Amino acid sequence: MEKKDLLKDIIKHIDIKSFDTRQVVDAMREMSFTSRDMAVATDIFMMALRDKKCTNILTLAGSTSAGGCMQVYVDMVKEGMIDVIVSTGASIVDMDFFEALGFKHYKGSQFVDDNLLRSLYIDRIYDTYIDEEELQKCDSAICEIANALPPKPYSSREFIREMGRYLTIHSVKKDSLVQACFENNVPIFCPAFTDSSAGFGLVKHQFENPNNHLTIDSIKDFYELTKIKMEAEVTSLFMVGGGTPKNFAQDTVVCAEILGKEVPLHKYVVQITVADTRDGACSSSTLKEAASWGKVNTAHEQMVFAEATTVIPMMINYAYLNCDWKEDRTKKEWTKYLDIL
Repeated sequence: MEKKDLLKDIIKHIDIKSFDTRQVVDAMREMSFTSRDMAVATDIFMMALRDKKCTNILTLAGSTSAGGCMQVYVDMVKEGMIDVIVSTGASIVDMDFFEALGFKHYKGSQFVDDNLLRSLYIDRIYDTYIDEEELQKCDSAICEIANALPPKPYSSREFIREMGRYLTIHSVKKDSLVQACFENNVPIFCPAFTDSSAGFGLVKHQFENPNNHLTIDSIKDFYELTKIKMEAEVTSLFMVGGGTPKNFAQDTVVCAEILGKEVPLHKYVVQITVADTRDGACSSSTLKEAASWGKVNTAHEQMVFAEATTVIPMMINYAYLNCDWKEDRTKKEWTKYLDIL
């Protein structure tokens, strides 16, 4: 078997504008178990959209972007549903920026011989394949961006903004999340930015410029996101998966308190996860548990225990088509606020 035999069926990202799930979601509201949870979560997200004072924060962990939901997140930004993104580096760099450069993710199998994949330089995410040679070209693009910037500390948000600027000139696929956020002034934070292809590119940058290189300042990330929370006050969290992005976004309430400003708890909160609650891990910690830490308000919260690619398209399609919220909602453009501080 050759490489071309495995990298031939491209992952197609679902288009939430191409179908109508409103009747399904409305029907599920009258059901039980995960169906009702998903409908309630959709209602909470709709409440956040209709609250014109609310800043909506999307957190991304896991591989839903590679798995077919990438365009969903782009449309959420373009339609003004989302004002801030907190993500793993992989979702932003290895998946979105990677595809913006013209590369693809491919349908594969979780039952393949992984030693064969390694010999062919193919990386696997469950049943999805990535060409490692193309991924290393993505690493090199990150290095190229870093080499062109003044050597100083940058928040991941500042560096990702430069990635968006780079894509306005060099992108092959124009509809990327990084570029859409750049063009709509939606900040992206990756608190563990180097845990991705960005890390390889930035190490290469530092290796090639040992005495004159930039660095990523994760403390500045936390401070900038907390500044948004303090200025916005009313906030919602739409959390896909858990991990560092989830905790990072939730912690802004506590950080504001440490800085001497009391801010409201996150008002509308939804989390979609498959993690087990019994092991005490951050990814599975319930929103009620987060209330004990002084992070979220439990008046409008919903956990949805489902694999995210199965429910997100329905939820966001529902919000897109029930568009009464658009009349009063304006884009917050928090990047402009951070850039002038």
